[in-house]
Amino acid sequence: MAAVLIAFIIVTSVGAFFFADEPLRRYTEANMNAHLKGYTVSIRALHVSPINFSLDLRDTIIVQNEHPDPPVANIERLYASVHWGALLSGRVVGDVLIDHPIVVLNLEQAKREINDPTPVKDRGWQDALQAIYPLNINELQIRRADITYHDKGPFKPLHVHDLEFRASNIRDVHSEQGVYPSSMSLEAKIFEAGHVSATGWADFLAEPYAAFSADVKVDTIELDYFKPITNRYNILVDQGTLSAAGQVEIAPQYKTAKLWQATVDGVHVDYVHTAATSPVEHAAAIRTARAAQSASTDPGMMLRIDRLDVVKSNLGFINRATTPEYRLFLADTTLTVTNLSSIHSGETAVAHIRGQFMGTGPATVDFKLHPERPGPDFDLAVRIDDTALAAMNDLLQAYGKFDVVAGRFSLYSEMTVKNRQISGYVKPLFQDMEVYDQQKDRNRTVFQKMYEGAVNIVAKILQNRPRSEVATRVEISGQLEQPNVSILSAIIGLVQNAFIKAILPGFEAHLRPRR
Repeated sequence: MAAVLIAFIIVTSVGAFFFADEPLRRYTEANMNAHLKGYTVSIRALHVSPINFSLDLRDTIIVQNEHPDPPVANIERLYASVHWGALLSGRVVGDVLIDHPIVVLNLEQAKREINDPTPVKDRGWQDALQAIYPLNINELQIRRADITYHDKGPFKPLHVHDLEFRASNIRDVHSEQGVYPSSMSLEAKIFEAGHVSATGWADFLAEPYAAFSADVKVDTIELDYFKPITNRYNILVDQGTLSAAGQVEIAPQYKTAKLWQATVDGVHVDYVHTAATSPVEHAAAIRTARAAQSASTDPGMMLRIDRLDVVKSNLGFINRATTPEYRLFLADTTLTVTNLSSIHSGETAVAHIRGQFMGTGPATVDFKLHPERPGPDFDLAVRIDDTALAAMNDLLQAYGKFDVVAGRFSLYSEMTVKNRQISGYVKPLFQDMEVYDQQKDRNRTVFQKMYEGAVNIVAKILQNRPRSEVATRVEISGQLEQPNVSILSAIIGLVQNAFIKAILPGFEAHLRPRR
């Protein structure tokens, strides 16, 4: 009789738990939504087990209230249970498994999340997870995660898939600053051939958001997937891959990113300048310089590159503010950057570039950034030899209103910026230049033919007869126009103001068409 009574109690208890699934699902769903701000959760099914005190949620869907289509997440399974090993040690904690979550985010949803004035800690995510399972989490595991970001335009989506994440020893007590009690690891595939892995430590209870410190390695990341992001900054990226290894630490009090070694292989990059972007570029340069200056004195933010190599690449500058537009580029480029840091490390940052200017002339650029003072303080040396001048016809048309059929171009320059004072020179050299060609110019107007003929005559007059070359030297001196100018903007300004003015020696003053 006693055995029958015990069996009846067990069956009744199990049945009660079974029939409690639907009321508990509704309660859990409502409780989660009561904590969340800006998002709504729906749960298709929930099952509670009295045997191991576990909770099993199926098809949990999360939508952003302002942009509900598509849902930002669909979690196939969320399973929580008591951590029995910890229970034997006198701690009542739980384990959580998130299996096959699919996250889909578009540009509008991303903007809404970024611009949300509510701090992350006040959006209710931790409380919503606590509403699912009231025990403190000891171990969190994410399996088979799939994350996709869609931007506007005909771009391939950013896609991270087969993501595996594990974190353990997630304690319910706050740690001291800089202490990371939880071990963590991550593996994922990125785009088509890329891979990322990370191992490190975390403090999930840090305020106002969790803190992480991890060694990170990425392999063969296809760079042209980032077109929707780089295009917004007038940077056109095509082809190329990135492989890198470094360390990242993100905490409320400080952020660091140390790149031990990185290689960019086979990338094609152009910076595009237009008349419409000039004011934007000017404002962005000032913002960038101020941010860099702030970072250089802020111990809570540090970016460092030990070594960056760019190989077999094409780097260019497109000017669409002229008629015709032109492109200057280095083909077959090899670039090495070492010891570059956002804070004053006492080391000299060095960049060395080798390539083919306009695809025809060997070119070298050497750059040294000195650590003594903040702001632009650098040496720049440029050497270009025997470039086919006809490859620069668009540039010659834009600034000199003529083109050539033959000739070679070389350039030598050294510049120094120190205490915002510029000194140096630019020396261009033209050899065997032939401007006017009767066959090539047969369809041009009489005035265009006369002008190019005059250019050809003056070029011959200016030539150094024994060597058949035209040479001049432009001295560079003065002060940087903007005290807050960034290093990159300073270099671009020097190139535009010195190189372009020197590239047509004597022509602009004598040959510009009269009106």
